[in-house]
Amino acid sequence: MRRRTIFRATAVMAMTALSLATPAAGKGETFPTVELPAGFQIEKVVDGLTYATGMTWDDDGNLYVAEAGGQFLEEPPPPRILRIENGEAIEVVNLEGKGIADSIIGLDWHDGKFYFTHRDPDDRSGAVSTVTLEGEVEHLLTGFLDSQAEHQVGDIKAGPDGRIYMGSGPAANSAVVGIDIAPFVERSPQLRTTPCEDIVLTGQNFETPDFRTEDASDTALTGAYVPFGTETMPGERIPGTTKCGGAVLSFDPADPEGTLKVHAWGFRNIIGLGWDGEGNMYAGVNGYDNRGSRPVNDEYDATYLVREGEWYGWPDYSARLEPLTDPKFDLPDALQAPVVVNGEPLPPPKRIGFVIDHEASGLEIADRSLAYGLHEFNSSPSMLDVAPESWGSYAGQVFVAEFGDLAPNTNPLSEGPTGYQVVSIPPGGGTAVPFAHNALRGPASAQDALGEGLERPVDVKFGPDGAMYISDYGVARVNPARAAEGQVPYEFPPETGAIWRVTSGDLPPTSTAASGTPAPAVPGLTLIALAVGAGLLVLPLFRRRLISGRR
Repeated sequence: MRRRTIFRATAVMAMTALSLATPAAGKGETFPTVELPAGFQIEKVVDGLTYATGMTWDDDGNLYVAEAGGQFLEEPPPPRILRIENGEAIEVVNLEGKGIADSIIGLDWHDGKFYFTHRDPDDRSGAVSTVTLEGEVEHLLTGFLDSQAEHQVGDIKAGPDGRIYMGSGPAANSAVVGIDIAPFVERSPQLRTTPCEDIVLTGQNFETPDFRTEDASDTALTGAYVPFGTETMPGERIPGTTKCGGAVLSFDPADPEGTLKVHAWGFRNIIGLGWDGEGNMYAGVNGYDNRGSRPVNDEYDATYLVREGEWYGWPDYSARLEPLTDPKFDLPDALQAPVVVNGEPLPPPKRIGFVIDHEASGLEIADRSLAYGLHEFNSSPSMLDVAPESWGSYAGQVFVAEFGDLAPNTNPLSEGPTGYQVVSIPPGGGTAVPFAHNALRGPASAQDALGEGLERPVDVKFGPDGAMYISDYGVARVNPARAAEGQVPYEFPPETGAIWRVTSGDLPPTSTAASGTPAPAVPGLTLIALAVGAGLLVLPLFRRRLISGRR
């Protein structure tokens, strides 16, 4: 089945009645590649989407999805908002040329317009805008500098209190800018991680190859929270900013700039936000990678219970809120950069140390119970939602889309694919349980089943009809061979995204509805990465001019 995209220039034709009845496009099709608990069925609402991300519904119950745009293509597709109707994706708003740069991540319908997150085309900083169904754009916020790097502003939602909440991802893997994000540094030389409050550094500096010079033997020392090649000293103070990375922020929609404030911070790449019926807030967070100047071999990724005013420990604590100074988080010495403090190299063995002086910074780690859901390491928890009462024994449980890993670039120690599924978190928290996943681990395309199963779930939402909807980004895979051609070592084939719909008959009890046993691994291609110090290096990439408009 292929969807047909219907283009409309400016005006949106009158809406029909609710478009959420069982979609004709998926009627009669079966998808045995996808496994679900007993009593549930899955159908495809629409396919052929290009980089599908956030979903939302308007006041009349019409379903919309964002297409992120960009993604390193020579002719990048524009960011768009599409209405899904009767198995077709209808272009409602094309955001090309309207001050919007990729990628659109979060999308929320509120008070008669769409709120969405993106990058600013002028400086690639993170931004928030609104757009009406008629295509009238209003830019609300910009200047989130962390978004100049690989992580950007994520989900956006209207909260129970009427404020708008958003996630802001931090620059770099663990607050130290390194060779692993060299393309972003070449485009934005001053990019760095920004804290939400003033912090005091321990003065750790990491020695890596200096990709900015022609001499391959040149090295650079880089501290935390500073641009690449900048050294820091013990006791050095870094000023905080409200437009920080690794945070949940909120604002009054009547005055975004004047009311923007930090709700909680200390998260790694925060993607998804949501609330349960009691007003408890949850956040899906992509955890550490085994890459960069300060790689972290964590045990989990996490979904957090978010409490206002808390610090969640990044970049010095694990996803489970344990100190990274525990040797269990270390990597082999060959994957760790030498550390220099006050001009003196630290003696072996190499160990992860704190980059923030917590006592001098007045920081106390959040209670470990706030690590609400524990996911497999590198599974990439993303956007999420809470099941409604109609879902029986699942009611009130948090469901999270796991985008999946990008190994070996993000983890040369990976033993197999993780993520690529939708999981539920048991009542009260605990280990995430697979809910919708392929019979073999990994994306459907790696199993010769493209279009027949899940690729990269990025959003999960419960619609007005009570069904679960899954936004499937589409194919995103590592291809080191592209580096030899001077390209980024990733492939993002367009028109491979989809939206899925999950429904049930009589819901079985939770204890028997889902199995915690992971799906078996699917054999994959052998992927090769070159480890240099602590970074994964793709040499031809650094001298290539980046295509305008890519992330």
